Amino acid sequence: MKKQTFNIVTGQSIIGWTGRKVTGSHNGTIALQQGTLTLNEGQLTTGRFVIDTTSITILDITDPATNAQFAGHLASDDFFASEQYPEAVFEITSVDGSHITGNLTIKGITRPVGFDADINISGDTLTAAGKIVIDRTQFGIKFRSGNFFQNLGDTLIYNDFDLDLNITAKAAVSPALA
Repeated sequence: MKKQTFNIVTGQSIIGWTGRKVTGSHNGTIALQQGTLTLNEGQLTTGRFVIDTTSITILDITDPATNAQFAGHLASDDFFASEQYPEAVFEITSVDGSHITGNLTIKGITRPVGFDADINISGDTLTAAGKIVIDRTQFGIKFRSGNFFQNLGDTLIYNDFDLDLNITAKAAVSPALA
């Protein structure tokens, strides 16, 4: 085996998110825009994927008006500033067994993050699943954070949020084989 590139199939890949506050939690999805993963001798070595911050959906709020209001707030400068920063990017910097380390860029701020992932290859298909826990305040998302605001009571939003990655990628066909 040698170096092999896999292109993320965006229609079969999704990122789930969960954010928590004192009185409960919210969850939804965010789409992958594009990405590649590279294996060398069957082991993941590098990769990069782009997240479309304009695609954030909320799954646990069923009232259309409330859902739209919340989605607008997540897209605002209080959270992801999606108009100014329509993309977030994750770039793998190292892989040690099932542990992946990389640089995550949100709102133009890049920070290292690490997480464990299950990676499986079957024929020309690679699947990967993992959970990244992110401290939003490291990316300038300070809205209702107890680190920056006092006396929030039950309006406090916890700093950590989860991204649950479920990625499907197909082996790229090299031009010589096409």
